[in-house]
Amino acid sequence: MKGIGDRELLLKAREAARMAYAPYSGFPVGAALLASSGLIFPGCNIENASYGLTVCAERVALFRAVSSGERELVKLALWAPVPCWPCGACLQCLAEFAPGLRIVRQGEKGELQEKGLGELLTAAFSLQCPPGGCI
Repeated sequence: MKGIGDRELLLKAREAARMAYAPYSGFPVGAALLASSGLIFPGCNIENASYGLTVCAERVALFRAVSSGERELVKLALWAPVPCWPCGACLQCLAEFAPGLRIVRQGEKGELQEKGLGELLTAAFSLQCPPGGCI
């Protein structure tokens, strides 16, 4: 995908984190999901007093993209006050639409770090591998 670099995508994720609603954790997270169309879908975490109803930034970005008709997702940038990778729930949701997705974040010293979704989620559920696993 030409046009947008990793640092620019990461900046969009950082901007999205400013919109986070994180009164319980105090941990604002931003995501920016790049589609093959060149469109970028930002997302931020949205917490809830019933913690299980909290939605992570990655899923907000994903749901925005999918609800806009995007199905080809290329890269996800993730920004948080302390570098982190997406949680298992987010990885599983992302795997539904983009099993080859690349994920980039900024490391402790400002360096870019990148991993493939498959490196972070090694046994995703899918139509080919239903709950209970593949044999």
